[in-house]
Amino acid sequence: MKPILGRRPFLASLLATPLAAQQAATPYKPQQSDRPEVLEGDEPGFKPMFNGKNLDGWDGDPRYWRAEDGNLVGEITPQTVIKSNTFVIWKGGKPANFELKVDCRITEAGNSGINYRSVVVPDTVTPTNKFAMRGYQADIDGRNVYTGQNYEEKGRLFLATRGVMARVVEGRKPIILGALADPRELAAIIRTGWNSYHIIARGNQLTHIVNGKVMCIVLDDGAEGTADKPGRMMDGLIGVQVHVGGPMKVEYRGFRIKEV
Repeated sequence: MKPILGRRPFLASLLATPLAAQQAATPYKPQQSDRPEVLEGDEPGFKPMFNGKNLDGWDGDPRYWRAEDGNLVGEITPQTVIKSNTFVIWKGGKPANFELKVDCRITEAGNSGINYRSVVVPDTVTPTNKFAMRGYQADIDGRNVYTGQNYEEKGRLFLATRGVMARVVEGRKPIILGALADPRELAAIIRTGWNSYHIIARGNQLTHIVNGKVMCIVLDDGAEGTADKPGRMMDGLIGVQVHVGGPMKVEYRGFRIKEV
């Protein structure tokens, strides 16, 4: 019997190839028995937004923002109480369609939020504040009253509360299209420590997910906004907030984004 030439090199190369690469080389063919599945870890394509060492790549007032223990930290002390909300802003671009993931921890009296598709606006209360923002916000608060909702900072305000899918239209309050879950049940899954946030922006649909649970969905059919006028924004800046209301501390870790 003649030896099969090239068999050993082929096996060696196969064993040296990571399993994920082997699977990726085989196109997926849907089967009738297949169902959607929970993914462990992130899908490919996410990139880090924060280096964990300093504020390089971000722009904000260092009196309130710093890097600490690998986290992005915002803190208001009794000596630095503010009269206006202020942000630290990511300098990596103005994403349009994207997914953003980050973990957050906040003190009980704290109030913060992740702004996206936002613009920097003048602050009439504190003119020296160069980091006021207007735009969509995934709300976060230590007392867990608003966490997960979509609130348009300095704009159209409450777009979708926790547990609903809402449509934003011109000239009236947002319309509830349907219920996603009982708001009390959604509140119960938000922990006092670290919580995982996932924001999905696709066209005029905006989805907020916390700890794997959909908190709210907005379909924004409102008028187009501009730098000078609130309204639907299809791209813009990303930033995180420290809020008026007394001393507080908020920490963010694992900031990452996938533009699509």
